[in-house]
Amino acid sequence: MKDDLTARAHTWLTEDPDPDTRTELAQLIESGDVKELEARFSGTLQFGTAGLRGELGAGPMRMNRTVVIRAAAGLAAHLKKHGNENGLVVIGYDARHKSKDFARDTAAVMTGAGLRAAVLPRPLPTPVLAFAIRHLGAVAGVEVTASHNPPRDNGYKVYLGDGSQIVPPADAEIAAEIEAIGSLLDVPRPDTGWETLDDAVLDAYLARTDAVLAAGSPRTARTVYTAMHGVGKDTLLAAFARAGFPTPDLVAEQADPDPDFPTVAFPNPEEPGAMDLAFAKASETDPDLIIANDPDADRCAVAVKDNRTKDGNGWRMLSGDEVGSLLATHLVTRGAHGTFAESIVSSSLLGRIAEKAGLPYEETLTGFKWIARVEGLRFGYEEALGYCVDPEGVRDKDGITAALLITELASGLKEQGRTLTDLLDDIAVEHGLHATDQLSVRVEDLSIIAGAMERLREHPPTELAGLPITKAEDLTRGTDRLPPTDGLRYTLTGARVIVRPSGTEPKLKCYLEVVIPVAGHADLPTARTRATALLATIKQDLSAAAGI
Repeated sequence: MKDDLTARAHTWLTEDPDPDTRTELAQLIESGDVKELEARFSGTLQFGTAGLRGELGAGPMRMNRTVVIRAAAGLAAHLKKHGNENGLVVIGYDARHKSKDFARDTAAVMTGAGLRAAVLPRPLPTPVLAFAIRHLGAVAGVEVTASHNPPRDNGYKVYLGDGSQIVPPADAEIAAEIEAIGSLLDVPRPDTGWETLDDAVLDAYLARTDAVLAAGSPRTARTVYTAMHGVGKDTLLAAFARAGFPTPDLVAEQADPDPDFPTVAFPNPEEPGAMDLAFAKASETDPDLIIANDPDADRCAVAVKDNRTKDGNGWRMLSGDEVGSLLATHLVTRGAHGTFAESIVSSSLLGRIAEKAGLPYEETLTGFKWIARVEGLRFGYEEALGYCVDPEGVRDKDGITAALLITELASGLKEQGRTLTDLLDDIAVEHGLHATDQLSVRVEDLSIIAGAMERLREHPPTELAGLPITKAEDLTRGTDRLPPTDGLRYTLTGARVIVRPSGTEPKLKCYLEVVIPVAGHADLPTARTRATALLATIKQDLSAAAGI
């Protein structure tokens, strides 16, 4: 066993083009670290609908140049098999460790395969890449990013020519082509032949952002902005300047790209502590709202001043569901037409808003790869801070245009002497208080997640927080509206719970929602207290049932 493991490691070493990972692997072989070698060579990173994502390092279970070259060669073979022999592939990348190298390798492989390749001029937001695919008429796009994952991770996201991320069966077809790649030494990788784009594509994206806003709308709201050590700052500032908003006050410590993300444990605005520096900046400048992007700027977080916080003068992060309902309401007020869509893990409130406005509504599986494919899409969102507000320009979540739209809404309310929290209150009175929460468990051992799902399937709860479960669905079987996915959905009297493994992180995620009717504004405090208590009890009962 050890001899076979060492032989596989030596074979990998002879093909690895990266001196950093070659050195790393050689040291592991020399030290005889069997445990670490087994972790690196126990299989291969699986290419799926999220592409690839994993920890940087040597070996087939890590993200490295060898894995990326194989992935690029598989994608190239897939494109050629589908009649795109001379098609254009656009490649973007963030500022993480090795991102530029992975982008260059991808361009080299595409060129060597006879395709045309174009690389964005520098690290830019993922939405710019998604825009560039359609703008340039490409047959595919690749974004090298791990989004909001920890600093040690990187990833490889694939889009096809419609500008949307891949979905089955394309993922399995590409994975099969990757598996068929023989020696890496047989993959042509010329040193030149691809194009490095200039700023024209970024300028075109920025010109498109103008279409998000209503002509002549108020542009007075003042913001604090954090890029979370990512690539969003320059693009967002340029978009805000074009729109005529006041220049955002930057969280200086997090403004510029830094692949080590030194001020946060996880570079995700949803994580505890990630927004602390933004809150501190807001206490100095007293803005109307706080805007945050994740490191590749496809997500947008919003925080507002809320006198209901413990100190009575604090800032509160809005949930993705709250921002989704605000943006939907704003678009309805502006007379938007088209379908509103969201994933199954997002609040059912969007359906009520769309129904009241007489607009079509669709529910999809988790991920913008599904939301973006909804026919006639006008607005799509997901609770994990992702919003698509300009589907004709970017068929993916876009943290830049979402920031523009929420700031336009805040500006209009400001002119009326109102705030985003006032509008949230109005929405609750009109449609009922839709309160959401999440039970999210990060694990080192993935078998814990599989065990929890198995327990819930074998011994499903009959009630949570005293509310009877009126319908239990195992989503692996699919529904009349949804294709199969690994998840469980429980419908309760006045509540809903969905349990699923994360597709991009080692997490089990449980999405909770309670809906409480509200007669008037005076009833909101009681309704919120009731919702908070119900959510807490549902979380406890679900945790016990899942054994986590």
